[in-house]
Amino acid sequence: MISIILSGALGHMGREMAALVESDPTLEIAAGVDAAYRGDIGENYGFPMFPSLQDVDENADVVVDFSVSSATNALLDYCVEKKLPLVLCTTGLSAEQLDKVRASAQVIPILRSANMSLGISVMLDLVRQASAALYPEGYDIEIIEKHHRRKLDAPSGTAIMLAHAAQAGTGDDVVVVYDRTGRREERPRAEIGVSAVRGGTIVGEHTVILAGPEEVIELKHSAFSRSIFAKGAIAAARFLAGRRPGLYGMDDVIAQKN
Repeated sequence: MISIILSGALGHMGREMAALVESDPTLEIAAGVDAAYRGDIGENYGFPMFPSLQDVDENADVVVDFSVSSATNALLDYCVEKKLPLVLCTTGLSAEQLDKVRASAQVIPILRSANMSLGISVMLDLVRQASAALYPEGYDIEIIEKHHRRKLDAPSGTAIMLAHAAQAGTGDDVVVVYDRTGRREERPRAEIGVSAVRGGTIVGEHTVILAGPEEVIELKHSAFSRSIFAKGAIAAARFLAGRRPGLYGMDDVIAQKN
């Protein structure tokens, strides 16, 4: 059985994760952590709940994090101190935090992904292939992402991942542009535009547009339920438990399945 400390347990993704783990006899949540927890009397979560990682004494095999970027530094320190593998699902990390993730991965295994969907992982590879084939033929690359109105960061971490995949595919000095406000000029050739939409209860939608001479190709991923991200996090937790230190991604999870 794989024992999990669930960080961000009271958020939407934390609750999705807890529900899936509860129905799987090979998994258990050793403890849940959420800064919003206030010791609610009468609330039964099915596992011990704490407001801070520093309060957790329970043993576990892996930490799965669906919290917020402001908690990431303390999370990394805790996992390094306890020598606990970490599935890091939180987005909106700063450059300094990403450096800290890489440094921590020298000590513990960390699987970091801005999107835990297995479908997105496959889409990243498709975007690289399509960009490599079509950008040299004069195709322009644009990315549109849509999320619910409560999402804090824009553009999404997934959109940034897709933009980087497109960049890698072009093999050229292409820049990613997030804001064209105030520009009055034709679209420069060597750029990838990223646009963000926020509204309603959209779970997540990402479209990569390759617009060429007289034809357009679109690669699109639509998430209809948050459960796909929880399922991906569980697959990542299974993959990471017992691994050697290093920085892993969902592509490693898929490679293991194949």
